[in-house]
Amino acid sequence: QVQLVESGGGLVQPGGSLRLSCAASGNIFSLYGMGWYRQAPGKQRELVAFVTGSGETNYADSVKGRFTISRDNAKKTVYLQMNSLKPEDTAVYYCYQAYLRGVWGQGTQVTVSS
Repeated sequence: QVQLVESGGGLVQPGGSLRLSCAASGNIFSLYGMGWYRQAPGKQRELVAFVTGSGETNYADSVKGRFTISRDNAKKTVYLQMNSLKPEDTAVYYCYQAYLRGVWGQGTQVTVSS
């Protein structure tokens, strides 16, 4: 059974940084694309960043130049480094693995506020 466990969320001031981590278990991690999505109150879940099994990345326009997704296949972990955070980045952030029909983590809250 595949499981994804996120960590690293919290409260940060505008302009600050956070790093989210997502640890996977239950399959051959390196084979599958991994992504970070977010959902703000009253809004639809949206893609933030994605990294393929071969390491190619893509980002939502709203986070380009501020966020960086990376993966460590040996640790079966994907990261999201978030810099220059803005209040509009406030959301629950979900880890996603492109395995079968897709696997989701439980989510971690990120709040950007002064």
